[in-house]
Amino acid sequence: MAAPRPPPARLSGVMVPAPIQDLEALRALTALFKEQRNRETAPRTIFQRVLGILKKSSHAVELACRDPSQVEHLASSLQLITECFRCLRNACIECPGNQNAIRNLDTVGIAVDLILLFRELRAEQEALLTAFRCGLQFLGNIASRNEDSQAAVWVHAFPELFLSCLNHPDKKIVSYSSMILFTSLNSGRMKELEENLNIAIDVVNAHQKQPESEWPFLIITDHFLKSPELVKAMHAKMSNQERVTLLDVMIAKIAGEEPLSKDDVPVFLSHAELIAGAFVAQCKTVLNLASEQRDDEEALATIRLLDVLCEMTASTDLLGHLQGHPGLLERGIELLRLIHAAGRDGANIFSSSGRVRAGGDVSGVAEGFKSHLIRLIGNMCYRNKDNQDKVGELDGIPLILDSCSLDDGNPFLTQWAVYAIRNLTEDNSQNQDLIAKMEEQGLADTSLLKKMGFEVEKRGGKLVLRATGDGPPS
Repeated sequence: MAAPRPPPARLSGVMVPAPIQDLEALRALTALFKEQRNRETAPRTIFQRVLGILKKSSHAVELACRDPSQVEHLASSLQLITECFRCLRNACIECPGNQNAIRNLDTVGIAVDLILLFRELRAEQEALLTAFRCGLQFLGNIASRNEDSQAAVWVHAFPELFLSCLNHPDKKIVSYSSMILFTSLNSGRMKELEENLNIAIDVVNAHQKQPESEWPFLIITDHFLKSPELVKAMHAKMSNQERVTLLDVMIAKIAGEEPLSKDDVPVFLSHAELIAGAFVAQCKTVLNLASEQRDDEEALATIRLLDVLCEMTASTDLLGHLQGHPGLLERGIELLRLIHAAGRDGANIFSSSGRVRAGGDVSGVAEGFKSHLIRLIGNMCYRNKDNQDKVGELDGIPLILDSCSLDDGNPFLTQWAVYAIRNLTEDNSQNQDLIAKMEEQGLADTSLLKKMGFEVEKRGGKLVLRATGDGPPS
């Protein structure tokens, strides 16, 4: 493909400035590069000419960085820079030859330096934002499916470009820089992220602020969650709000339609250790919700740890490991007892009558917490005799039965209690006898047992708990 001819120097007897000639030529090239055949036949000299225009125009940006009063004179230079980036961006689409040719001109380094200058300007001009965005799109396209270009982008862009762009107020800049990070990351570069945790945390914040953008989410699921070391380091440094966002993504990964792969399982076993350990260590912070002065974000982070544990123990790949985690079951029983007592002590967030704050605002911070706690206990006892017996020894069975009162803040409470009781009594005559004796002594409500799908009957002079076959009402 021949390079388009620049417009004539004179139009109707009027001298046309060189920048306008360059701009029109660049726009023509940008349009031509929308076609695959034009991209594949482009002579390499074209990219040298485009790079020359880019370098020349970037001098005005450098001047404006040194002298802010010059920002208002950047319009023509920004137009040229934008069109250079658009032209190069289009040239790289599904064309490894162009990617390589452009990279070999050191265009990546020049583009990154220019983008960092844009960030320094901090001007509100729409033209500046457009140039900024197009520059990032170019870097994303040159790195797409090209390992050599990915390496070049990483060398020039990490860490400064990501530190500058991932927390930018412009959503498109955050999205495009996330795309570049996702494209450039590999297992070897993850180690560098461990030494630059602020970048990883910025990605989590980007997902929290822009959940509709796929790139931050994919970075977390496809890269971060594959590195237990990185997740552990991030969790230790994050704020509680950031932890909640990370844990939400972890839940989405575990509970997604696709099961964990064979490679995922060992990694998530490490995550399970982290999550279970954190929950055991800090679960009592939830009790602060019953006080007037409380830290909702800290409590919410703890609640989300429980949510993750519920999903993890619902996975056959992770359940066995967590069933043996030291202190997890004991702490779950202890916490259930404490919040049950707190709910009975007065009107607070754990009582069925205490869910409305002053001013009439409904607090949903602890919604479902008791249900999820009972769900976790039930999961921990699934076909595990040691844990079944442990719950019995800790008087957990009467506690679960006593927790089944109607509570709008804990949907499906009865259903999870039924599930837990079934798991506690499956092939465990000792726990069955315990419930039967409770019913005989009036310590277990017969109507409640029937509601849960159980009844007690006498067989040969012995009380026996049996399932009626009728599940709890939905």
